[in-house]
Amino acid sequence: MSRSIIRAELTGADIPGTLQKLTEADVTLYDTQFQDDLTALITCEPGDFRKVQSICGKRGDRVTILHRQGLYWNLRAILGRPILIAGFALILFLSLFLPSRILFVEVEGCDNTPQRKILETAANCGIRFGASRRSVRSEKMKNALLEAMPELQWAGVNTKGCTAVITVRERTTISQSAEVRELSHIVALTDARITSCTATRGTLICTPGQGVVAGQILISGFTDTGLTIRADRAEGEVYGQTMRNFRGITPSQWHSAVKTGSQMKKISLLLGKKRINLWKDSGIWDATCDRMYEEYYITLPGGYRLPLALAVERFSVRDLTPREFPQIDAEALLLEFAESSLKQTMVAGSINSRWVSVTPEPGIWILTGEYRCTEMIGIRQRFQIGEKNG
Repeated sequence: MSRSIIRAELTGADIPGTLQKLTEADVTLYDTQFQDDLTALITCEPGDFRKVQSICGKRGDRVTILHRQGLYWNLRAILGRPILIAGFALILFLSLFLPSRILFVEVEGCDNTPQRKILETAANCGIRFGASRRSVRSEKMKNALLEAMPELQWAGVNTKGCTAVITVRERTTISQSAEVRELSHIVALTDARITSCTATRGTLICTPGQGVVAGQILISGFTDTGLTIRADRAEGEVYGQTMRNFRGITPSQWHSAVKTGSQMKKISLLLGKKRINLWKDSGIWDATCDRMYEEYYITLPGGYRLPLALAVERFSVRDLTPREFPQIDAEALLLEFAESSLKQTMVAGSINSRWVSVTPEPGIWILTGEYRCTEMIGIRQRFQIGEKNG
């Protein structure tokens, strides 16, 4: 029923007489029901209810409202619930505001450039959470992104609903043929005695058994053809015996960490790039604590992640117990580290022999060693023909 009505209970000594008076006063009643000799249920319109109260009051009868029905009373009930009205207003605002904003950003077409770098640069250029859909598609945004990232050749921004899709094209790298055409020598990386040498392009000017110093040309990029001298890119391999000195240090004491069972927790709220600490203890712990860090992002159906997360850091407290580092263990550790470091510094090669000694100093162990190695000593060095500006 769309019209407004009031259902009430009428209590009095003469119910039929009261109903007769109401009829004479032009009060329209609906669905009148007698409960007993002293009680009746009546239904009337809100405009006639004042007459009902006035007539019943004069006759000494009592009128009790049971319920109200109709659009007017429904609206009045809704207006009496401010939280519900605020919810409706928020839904209406979001339905009008959100379709014009960017909530998610995706990247397409990047192979070598990290997506995270493109997203961070795009955010600095204005393509980020909450930006206007119309503004992110402007040429100003695209040009700002290309200017901030020279490695991109082209960029475009399209919108799909509340998602901004950044499509990029990366610049092509320098071709290998251009690298091959550069002019260069093969020179000695360090002092050595040559054990073997081979030239596949250029002129070999060294022989096995010859001693060379660092920077000396081993394979020249110039080739004498009789009538002319041709400049080219020198290629080849030159191996030699080298002598390398190594010095390593390790502490003579170390600390053993044992869990105490005590734990600390730090909770933060992440809003985009901003962090809000929710836990009062936000200090930086030292090495006596193990740190576990987790982020819990709000993810919508479809895999879209909002830039809103709860960061939880858990710290497990440990007791540090000092312990001595035996010489045999320190020597094994330093030897392994020395050989690993030397092999990493070599282009290619191996260690032939070694002489090492481990000596104690206050609080440390010191390894001093000499290593005789056979390694590739030739490296490429570019050169130019003529004047730099000629």
